[in-house]
Amino acid sequence: MTLTKQKLSQFAIDVRDGLSHFPKSLSSKYFYDAIGDKLFQKIMDLEEYYLTRSEFEVFETHKDKILSLISPNHERFRLVELGAGDGTKTKVLLEHFLKVHYEFTYSPIDISGDVLHHLEIALKEELPKVKVEPIQGDYFKALKELSYVHDCKEVVLFLGSNIGNFSKESGVGFLKHIGDYLESGDILLTGFDLMKDPAKILAAYGDKEGVTRDFNLNLLRRMNEELGANFDLSTFQHFPTYDPITGETKSHLISTVDQSVYIEELDETFHFNEWEAIHTEVSHKYSYKMIEEFAEAAGFKILAHLTDSKGNFVDSVWEKV
Repeated sequence: MTLTKQKLSQFAIDVRDGLSHFPKSLSSKYFYDAIGDKLFQKIMDLEEYYLTRSEFEVFETHKDKILSLISPNHERFRLVELGAGDGTKTKVLLEHFLKVHYEFTYSPIDISGDVLHHLEIALKEELPKVKVEPIQGDYFKALKELSYVHDCKEVVLFLGSNIGNFSKESGVGFLKHIGDYLESGDILLTGFDLMKDPAKILAAYGDKEGVTRDFNLNLLRRMNEELGANFDLSTFQHFPTYDPITGETKSHLISTVDQSVYIEELDETFHFNEWEAIHTEVSHKYSYKMIEEFAEAAGFKILAHLTDSKGNFVDSVWEKV
């Protein structure tokens, strides 16, 4: 008897929905289990993966400018980071803010309690004077919670070009939703990966060592392990694409043979034609014009675009209107 939807894990429900449609798709949020986290750490260290280094350079180069924009009158503020992870780049700002004796609280938000626990321990060791108030859970629930105690200026960070994982419409909606919890004068700093040489972009998502390939294939491994699927990973190929007109970078897993895969938790079999693709991720790249349209549509005004020396990446600082 097929299991009822109520008894299925959310992972299983999303997999069934994604593999039942044409074209097939799987959500990129399922990249991140323990193995996926380690693979992404390796990706960030790759020569081809310029994004992390570029944003790190932005913070190192423009930390004084960032501080002058978010606290021009030396006012106290709360630094809220959505999807904080290990906080590597943010520590550049935290250290600088301490050095120049600004009063602030750091509130990292992440769905993973384990991630927040390790970040809090690391900060106690590396920057013990930082006042840390972590919040585990959904971004908007956490922002709503903070909005009830709006006792100082709010500065929200959404880094790493994570906005690129949204479509244009859902991206604007997401930023507008953040703005719903902010007051006039509050700040949003968002990272955007800029349009550039298509070859450079494709290399970042299809590195010569095959780490991005392994990261993509980890989705199938997770399904085997957690849902009782019988994917043969050797029969799937990692394939990234980039459209220089729309700025969309997409990752796919392509079945190299005609095959059927059984998923035990769903008690269902899914057929894959030879060379049929599963869409697994989208990462948009932006022009300055696109970023300006985002800000206006979401109810913010742009204070500054801060970029790295090669013009690969921009952290755009916006003020809530």
